[in-house]
Formats: sequence, structure tokens, C-alpha cells
Amino acid sequence: EGRVEVSREGKYLSTLSGAKVLGELAILYHCQRTATITAATDCKLWAIERQCFQTIMMRTGLIRQAEYSDFLKSVPIFKNLPEDTLCKISDVLEECYYQKGDYIIRQGARGDTFFIISKGQVRVTIRQPDTQEEKFIRTLGKGDFFGEKALQGDDLRTANIICDSPEGVTCLVIDRDTFNQLISNLDEIRNRYNDEGVSQRKKIWEEFREVKLSDLRVISTLGVGGFGRVELVQLAQDKSRSFALKQMKKAQIVETRQQQHIMSEKEIMSEANSDFIVKLFKTFKDRKYLYMLMESCLGGELWTILRDRGHFDDGTTRFYTACVVEAFDYLHSRNIIYRDLKPENLLLDVSGYVKLVDFGFAKKLQSGRKTWTFCGTPEYVAPEVILNRGHDISADYWSLGVLMFELLTGTPPFTGADPMRTYNIILKGIDAIEFPRNITRNASALIKKLCRDNPTERLGYQRGGISEIQKHKWFDGFYWEGLRNRSLPPPILPKVQSVVDTANFDDYPADPDGPPPDDLSGWDDDF
Repeated sequence: EGRVEVSREGKYLSTLSGAKVLGELAILYHCQRTATITAATDCKLWAIERQCFQTIMMRTGLIRQAEYSDFLKSVPIFKNLPEDTLCKISDVLEECYYQKGDYIIRQGARGDTFFIISKGQVRVTIRQPDTQEEKFIRTLGKGDFFGEKALQGDDLRTANIICDSPEGVTCLVIDRDTFNQLISNLDEIRNRYNDEGVSQRKKIWEEFREVKLSDLRVISTLGVGGFGRVELVQLAQDKSRSFALKQMKKAQIVETRQQQHIMSEKEIMSEANSDFIVKLFKTFKDRKYLYMLMESCLGGELWTILRDRGHFDDGTTRFYTACVVEAFDYLHSRNIIYRDLKPENLLLDVSGYVKLVDFGFAKKLQSGRKTWTFCGTPEYVAPEVILNRGHDISADYWSLGVLMFELLTGTPPFTGADPMRTYNIILKGIDAIEFPRNITRNASALIKKLCRDNPTERLGYQRGGISEIQKHKWFDGFYWEGLRNRSLPPPILPKVQSVVDTANFDDYPADPDGPPPDDLSGWDDDF
């Protein structure tokens, strides 16, 4: 009830009354308010806080997944499937509703759909060949299923199934195509990586074991981020190479409640061993900062090159997209979701190859499980993240489609004047986006297959895994082997004069805030 006034910096903008919603961005993530709301009359409002909203969404999602998985386990053809496959199938089950007297299946009809009853009951009848009368066979209720033969390819229905409940019947439904896309030998994908990386990681830790923070000399600043800066540094006794030192303010990490993300970033990066992921050599900490000593990639951010060139052609985009596909292949085979893809997080090394940096939002998932944290860059966020439905590695495939579009055109497909508008555009879907003429037919087909609203339909997430992206027409003739062994010439070779040449980076002023306060609470003991 009542009326409120909306203003910004003391300037009146509008008056709201009736069932209007305000502050809806705040239930997604921690953000600054964009306007001031003042009660113009006595008001009565309903409010919900983020923690509560997210808990409800997460709980209902988990309960639904558990309930659907239990239904599936009672069906003979699903009984022996691994838990994570069951979770995937329960995600693609669609709810269908039928009214009393409706024929859900007709005898003799062709069909490719399988049904589980989640509410109500149905009558099973068989038409008698001589009299054409329907003979009652039995009644099925909640948890019962029918039509399972259709998933295995026998598509002639052998009986009628008729809705028999006055209040109707709700069924969970899956069709043969979707089923076959998901059911594959998931083990062959899972076990493709034997971890030759472990011994190499040990060598790296060994080599840098004695290095102390005081051995590092700062040359200049490479970048400025949310929690601090990245400096180009050298070891006092070794001028032949340089490193990137990421320094993060501890107090600010605590203030924004990102402790868990930072610890996860360190853990994932210290185990990662891929040519397409920036390497972490050592970590340090003191009273004010946490530090990560990493590989320096002096070719600069892909974003800077994109900004200067406007957009890339098909071949250039293909090379950089392929580098990201390789990085994702490495991460996803280990059940790690990246969640922060954008041109700013792709750095060129001196030979022009791209590496993924900034693992602040990366997370290791339990097999077949989802995560509910809202994170990422607005233009790149997948719809299921915005809708708080829980997400997994398929959210990375969505962002890969967005990246391709941005590299080919210079701007991401979904952009609004503010985050809320951007999210609304994302929820309208990729089909509402106008594709510029310079995007080839194969490129736009791939982008649309990556940016499917339904996470389980995205290319890369289905039966063949990420190799389905590599086999897509847009990549026809691409030399994947040459990319992996680094013999493929890159489209752009950055100019780097020496190990301390920062010409490919923008200039950054000194930190205007000065040093942060100490943080000695001990949350970072394991860093």
C-alpha cells in the first residue's frame, strides 16, 4: 500500500504505487543501490533478503532434483545408471499436465516419449482386435511409468493410456533424442586425462620453494582489479625472466565476503597444468595482502587488442576461441567450472597464444551437482544463473557463445544500460538478437547452439562432450593438433622487446586509497 518517490542525487525521477518491485538486483548479488526511495505516504511493503531468497531457490532446486532422481531409480532401464547421469536426466525432465479423459498415449501410434507419473492416476486399456472395444487392464499412479520402450527405439504404442483423475495428471516427460544425447559412456570422457601434470606441478613448487616476497622487485603495474593490483616483478638475482604478482587486499576480501572464492582460486590454480591456463608458481601473505606469483603474459589483454581493432575476422576469432575450448576441456574434465570468461581475462603470451587468467570465480563441483552462487560479468551470465536455478559447467558453454559474438562484432550480444536491463535481454534469449551481416552462417549456428536457454541442450554439454564443439562445421579444417603442440602460427604476434616490456598494457596510476588496514583474523592460514 502507499506511494514512494524515486530520486537520484537529490533529483526527483518518478513516483511508484501499486504492486511495484524495487531493489530486485540486490536479491541476486551484493551491489550498490542505483536510486533513493522515499515513502511519500504511509506505506506497507513486502521484503525478502538475498540470503533467504537464495536459500529457498536452492532448497527447492535440490528437493526437486532428489525427488526426480528417486522416481528414475525405480525404472528398470535407469536403475544402474551413475548418480550424475541421473541428475542430468532429472534436469531435462519436463512437466506435462493432462485433464481427465485425455488420451496421453494411443495404441498403434508412433511415439518417442517416456512418461513418469508425478501426480494423479491413469487408466491402461487395450483395444480388442475383433470388437474394437477397449479392455481395461490396470490403473497406474504416482511413481509409475509407461512408454519406456520408446526410448530404446520400439516406437509403436501397444496400449492406450488415459488420464483418470478428476483433478488431472502431471507427468515427467523425456523424449528419445534428449535421452540419447545424455546417455553415453560418460566414463570415456571422464578418464581421458591421466594426470601427468602432478609431477610437473611438484617441480614448479620445488623450484620456487626458497623464494621470499623480499626477493621480488616491482617493475610496473600490469592491471588493476577488484581486490588490488597486478605488478610485473623480477627476482633480485635473476634478470632473465619476469613474473606477474597479483596482490589482494585482505580486509577488502573479508568485507565483500569473498574468502571462500580466494581460497578456491589458489587451490585450483596450484593444481592446474595446461598451456592454456596461466601458471601459479608460489603464494605469499603478510598483514595487509595476499600475493600470487604467476607467469607473466606480456602480449597484453585480448580486450585491449579487440578495442583497438574494433572486431576480429572469422579466422582470428577461431584461433582464440579454440584456445579457450582447450582450457575448458582441461578444467571441465576435472569438474571445474570457470564462470568468468570475457576478453579481459584472456592474456596473450609472447608467442601470441591465449591463456585464461583470474580464477576468482572458478569452483570444483561434485560430479552431477550444481552450485548456486551468483557470479560473473553481467553480459556473460547464463540465464540459469540469473534465475537462480543452480548451474554447472554448461554455464561456461553459454559464455563461450557470448565471447565468440563479442570477438566477431566488438560488442557482446546482450547489453543493456544497466545490469538489470542486461539480464532481461539475456532472458529473452539469443533468438531475439539481431546478428550482424559479417558473422558467417557457421559461426552464428555455433553461437546459437552454445547459447541455448536450456543448459542441457548446449553444445559441449551433451553426449560427445566438448569434442562436439571441436567437430562443429565452423571449426572444419582447424589444426587442433598444431594448437596443442604450439606449432600453429597465431593470427596476431604481439611486439614484446624484453622480459620487462609492458608496452602492451595500459598505464595505471598509483593506488589512490593508499595501503589497506591490517587483517589478522587468520581466515587465510592455508593460503
